[in-house]
Amino acid sequence: MTTIQAGEFWVADIPFTSGGSSKKRPVIVLWIDGNDIVVAVITSAKPRTQTDVPLNDWAASGLRVASTVRLSRLNCLEQFLLLAKIGQISELDAKSLKEVWDLHIKPQF
Repeated sequence: MTTIQAGEFWVADIPFTSGGSSKKRPVIVLWIDGNDIVVAVITSAKPRTQTDVPLNDWAASGLRVASTVRLSRLNCLEQFLLLAKIGQISELDAKSLKEVWDLHIKPQF
C-alpha cells in the first residue's frame, strides 16, 4: 500500500454530490485523518477568487499544465479514492498556499 502524505498531488475519483457518478481530477492532499483525507481540487483555469492559488512550479510538481489550487473546493475522501500519485508541491508553492489559507479560510460565524 502506498503511503499518502500532505502536500502530494494525486489523481482522485471525486464523487458528485448528487451521487451515482464521479470524475477523475487532480487534487492536493491537505491533511489526513485515519482513512479519511481532505483534498483541494486542482484546475487548469486561471485564479478567479482570493482563495485560488496559482502554482508556479506546476511542471516540477508533475502536473501537465499550468494549474491553480481551489481552496474553495475542499473534499473529504476515503484514501482508496486516490488513484495515482502525480508529485509533490514545491516549498515556494506550499508557502503561497499556506499564506492564502491563513488569510482567507475562516469560519463565517
